Amino acid sequence: MRAIIHPHQFSGTYRIPASKSHTIRRLLFATLAEGVSILDYPLDSLDARSCVAVCRAFGARIEEVRESAEEALRSGNPNAPAADGSRLARWVVTGVGKNVLGQPNLQTPEDVLNVGNSGTTLYLALAIAGLHSGISIFTGDHQIRRRSAQNLLSALEGLGVRAQSSRNNGCAPIIIQGPWKGGRVSIECPTSQYLSALLIAAPLAPAGVITEIDVPLLNEQPYVEMTLAYLDAQNVRYEAAADRSYFKIWGGAAYKPMGGTVPGDFSSAAFPACAAAISAGKVTLLGLDPNDTQGDKALFNYLASMGCQVEWKKQGNDWTLTVAAPARLQGQILDLNATPDALPAMAATACFATGTTRLINVPNARIKETDRIAVMASELSRMGASITELPDGLVIEGGRGLSGTEVQGHDDHRVVMALAIAGLACQGTTTVDTAEAAAVTYPGFLELLGADMIQ
Repeated sequence: MRAIIHPHQFSGTYRIPASKSHTIRRLLFATLAEGVSILDYPLDSLDARSCVAVCRAFGARIEEVRESAEEALRSGNPNAPAADGSRLARWVVTGVGKNVLGQPNLQTPEDVLNVGNSGTTLYLALAIAGLHSGISIFTGDHQIRRRSAQNLLSALEGLGVRAQSSRNNGCAPIIIQGPWKGGRVSIECPTSQYLSALLIAAPLAPAGVITEIDVPLLNEQPYVEMTLAYLDAQNVRYEAAADRSYFKIWGGAAYKPMGGTVPGDFSSAAFPACAAAISAGKVTLLGLDPNDTQGDKALFNYLASMGCQVEWKKQGNDWTLTVAAPARLQGQILDLNATPDALPAMAATACFATGTTRLINVPNARIKETDRIAVMASELSRMGASITELPDGLVIEGGRGLSGTEVQGHDDHRVVMALAIAGLACQGTTTVDTAEAAAVTYPGFLELLGADMIQ
């Protein structure tokens, strides 16, 4: 599918869908819990549904509750509508709990577990699968099958888990078989998801089993803090170095059910915010919380440093976030190590700023769905940008003006959306292929942007 974007100003008020990071974590914690969890207004996306399928394969019962078009309008449901106009309102999850031996009562999956395009689901579920003695086999789409998880597999092997790549390249298909025996391992984490996976699984090891983790390299630290917040809410016993270079986790924990509305997604909010900045617009975003642990809320600091007016307001129990474009965006030096998902949107935004923007210290952007550093450099160059690759980022000379053309989305949801927002301020029409990939995290965004969608 292709998205055709005509230049125009992007403004308005928009409710942001739920966080993918929170949705997937809540699904997994609810799956492992004893009892019923209710997840209100979770993200309804391809990645989230991949996680639902994995949770069901492990034995969780997940009921889907939908709202009619009229109910969704009244509630402000941020999920995209189905053909009949209904929208996902909640998942009711009955977890597997623990068996009489004090081990997670996980089922051995009846079939290969296909995570689709969801790296978050893959990494977190790999560790969870190591908690039981049955064999779990994981695969995914063509991008997942190229993304190495070798660091995580080696750590799991060090903890007593069989963790084997079928092609011996660290990539899916991957075979996992417990039990989790504990011990001390060292793991470099170019993606924080490796560490989050170990932190979620380790407390459910048998009582008396201790897991120690040395972390000589950790990118995306705010997402580890998110995971730790969930452990704290579950009263998990652990020790952690202040710089997160060492963890000690005691087994024997049991997870409790959870409830509440899933917070809005700052990484998704980046796109309407940057669209407004690029097109001289103004947006008000609903469903976000400035106190949330998501690292990508830093993107709004990036936009403020480039001259945007960024304002939080509290109305009752809810917050609004307004972003207004300045008369002229100003290039900046931005360290994106903690926010690698922000690189595509910020690269597009920087093309329309005066002066030089340097997006640095983000080598982890090369190991996402695509090598986002290389891909954004290539595609924005097609549009006329002056852009140079660094080993760990991009240098962008802004203010040149871009021209609409045909560009490739590379089946990467964030690349597709970033190129689409760049098209708002181009001379002429922009066409982005593989536009369907946006549904991985933000179904309906391209329609929100006013794109024409064609096969």
